[in-house]
Amino acid sequence: MPPELLHGDKGFDSDNSSGEFSEANHKVAEMLDLDPHQSSRTGKHNGETEIQENGIKRHRTSLPAPMFSRSDFSVWSILKKCIGLELSKITMPIVFNEPLSFLQRITEYMEHIYLINKACSHADPLERMQAVAAFAVSAVASQWERTGKPFNPLLGETYELTREDLGFRFISEQVSHHPPISAFYSEGLNKDFIFHGSIYPKLKFWGKSIEAEPRGTITLELLKHNEAYTWTNPTCCVHNVIIGKLWLEQYGTVEIVNHSTGDKCVLNFKPCGLFGKELHRVEGYIQDKNRKKLCVIYGKWTECLWCTDPTTYETYKKNEKRGGEQKKLKPSEDVIKSENDEADDMPEVQDTVQFIPGSKLLWRINCRPPNSSQMYNFTSFAVSLNELEKGMEAILAPTDCRLRPDIRNMENGNMDVASKEKERLEEKQRAARKERAKDEVEWQTRWFHQGTNPYTGTSDWLYSGGYFDRNFSDCPDIY
Repeated sequence: MPPELLHGDKGFDSDNSSGEFSEANHKVAEMLDLDPHQSSRTGKHNGETEIQENGIKRHRTSLPAPMFSRSDFSVWSILKKCIGLELSKITMPIVFNEPLSFLQRITEYMEHIYLINKACSHADPLERMQAVAAFAVSAVASQWERTGKPFNPLLGETYELTREDLGFRFISEQVSHHPPISAFYSEGLNKDFIFHGSIYPKLKFWGKSIEAEPRGTITLELLKHNEAYTWTNPTCCVHNVIIGKLWLEQYGTVEIVNHSTGDKCVLNFKPCGLFGKELHRVEGYIQDKNRKKLCVIYGKWTECLWCTDPTTYETYKKNEKRGGEQKKLKPSEDVIKSENDEADDMPEVQDTVQFIPGSKLLWRINCRPPNSSQMYNFTSFAVSLNELEKGMEAILAPTDCRLRPDIRNMENGNMDVASKEKERLEEKQRAARKERAKDEVEWQTRWFHQGTNPYTGTSDWLYSGGYFDRNFSDCPDIY
């Protein structure tokens, strides 16, 4: 496949067409570069980020204020009229949010970017697909126990993240409000990959649960290998939204296609079932263009992912059915129970992944900070996303999520102010929409344009380029 097709019309931004950063861009990268792997060594908050001896900036390890209790609030009074309906137009109290925008939640795909780097480094296409499959699973792992709702992005809202230590930069934009569509684009600083897509999460309330059906294509391009992979995320469901302990599961089939070789990875995110035996489990396989199975993948999206050859896997499964001895990866997890005994409660988690001898580890979830439960169950990576250092306002686009006053106040524990700011911003957005309708003016996206995904042929939002030139003079006033 020709490189120009893989790169798209724009390819990398003009500000880095030579493959090197200018002095100005070095300053920008230094200001935005945060390292989660060093987060355990400092507790600094906004504007106080320390610098290590190696020059990499340390990353805050906690939020400015602990999570606000939701125990005195009932979501039922809001949702009881919404059964079976699409929830994107329903205004929820801020107490059910987490202090991140959905654009920042999308950025959490990059937490395990080392898997993309692995894929780029492998000469064997099977090993590349294994790494890409692990990356696709890791992209949803941060949602584990994250029952707070991210803020709906305002139309025109953006988020950027540059990480020199991890070798990527990322930009996203809310390109549509109804329906809500978020577009994103990320590129390797070494020009080794491009990762992009558009997400349209369709939310529905089913009485006891809220289901988020993902729509939109995710594309990963490995430029060195002239390969493009596409997939769609599994469905996410939050249970016990009325009474009991909230719990989350992912289910559905994810197909990852290598459009260059014809290889395909089929991953089945299993629903928990009546007794919870399949909770969080992922099983699947990689096949070549002739549908020959090359390897089997198994694990849990909340824990780890392994692969083995099909013959070993089938032998193990046959032995398992006969009651043979099975070797567990580690001792059983503590049993987690719901607070009520209804059938829709969270089932017991009684085992972890059963290890099949000879398997290769593809990915393991990162440990969360010890105070994660007081920080909306954020990962260390997520804790950093809304950090606003001194001087960053002069660098960021005025539409960046970090500048949203409702999210900022919620993060700081000012819930009343945050709620009022949320209402003000929503009303400002409605007024702007009415004004455009009155003047018969259509909204113009700034950094993305609607087009066709070159690999799937489906509708997609594609990066127009130019964001990192940092000409923000015509950005809308949305805050």
